[in-house]
Amino acid sequence: MATITDEALEQLRAKIGKPRLTREEPTLEEASKDAIRQWARAIGDRDPRWTDDDYALQTPAGGIIAPPSMIYGFSLQAIGDRSGLPGVHSFFGGAEHEWYMPIRRNDRIDVSVKLLDVAIRHGEFAGRSVKQTSEVLFTNQNGELVARSMPWGIRTERGMGSMGSKHKDLSPAEYTSEDIERIAQLYAEEPSKIRGSAPRYWEEVAVGDSLGELIRGPWTATNSVCFMRVYGGQFLKTHSYWYDYLAKHPKAGRPNHQGIPEGPSRGHWDNEYARSVGVPAAYDYGPERIGWLCTLATYWAGDHGTLRKLNVTLRRFNLQGDLTTLTGRITDKVEVDGRSVVRADISATDQRGIVTAAGEVEIELPRKTDGEKTR
Repeated sequence: MATITDEALEQLRAKIGKPRLTREEPTLEEASKDAIRQWARAIGDRDPRWTDDDYALQTPAGGIIAPPSMIYGFSLQAIGDRSGLPGVHSFFGGAEHEWYMPIRRNDRIDVSVKLLDVAIRHGEFAGRSVKQTSEVLFTNQNGELVARSMPWGIRTERGMGSMGSKHKDLSPAEYTSEDIERIAQLYAEEPSKIRGSAPRYWEEVAVGDSLGELIRGPWTATNSVCFMRVYGGQFLKTHSYWYDYLAKHPKAGRPNHQGIPEGPSRGHWDNEYARSVGVPAAYDYGPERIGWLCTLATYWAGDHGTLRKLNVTLRRFNLQGDLTTLTGRITDKVEVDGRSVVRADISATDQRGIVTAAGEVEIELPRKTDGEKTR
């Protein structure tokens, strides 16, 4: 079993503050109409401004743009620099995000990553672990800064984790036919929750207002595959590409029950492997839940609103079979640099009542006195 050694930590810390442009086999390089549509479908986002040409032409953006969370599709390091510590398992812990302009159809996005901090920590999930914090910059083909994020990840020695004592009953969820009918009805009602072309004015929003409620799931391995198709993953390689990678990174593979080396990404669909790293069942990708929370915000904001900031901490794993409910509530409304914004607390809660992700969002809204804004 790989361990966190002082030598490996010293080598990792030597990388702090050294930015690098990354093009490490991204799944997406350009925000084509097809890529945007596939990303929206992977996170369950049904807003027509991402996919419908005729509709998008009538929006303030003047054409198709990408869901804000699509920044995660342009680099495997959009979750930060989590290199170093060979063989030590990695979990995405969350990120602070800020968007400056939309990703437009056919934009090419370049990604620059800089490791900011490496910290030893001790928590309930594992004994000794390492928190790696990065800065990620997303720029378009014109050199314009589209977005910035500060993601962090947790590195734990395999087999050292546990979900802690607070929530011991993490048995897989089961559903009756009546449960599935209820879930299907909630999905059928989802389009009515998209604000769309009717402006939501800043003056009309009050502290305490709800951002509405959405569901995602029950989460399955199929959901994982659909998301991975557009998100990618460092270890999602096949045939000669995988064995070329193993030749350079021999500790990246771990034999499965048939003796075949597979990468740690299989924890996102393989229950047995997930349990070997201390998780009760296969679990989702953190950026997937971030995408869901972005959808909650953009549905509520409508075509004339703009998601500016999103800070998210991933508190618990979203496990195979879990049904997630997304909610939010306005906590403040202020003027920031001449912009009228509202702030809200947001969260993702599973069917057990466990909050699996939580954070804050900042949304810019038009004012009645401004008229319609064009972005």
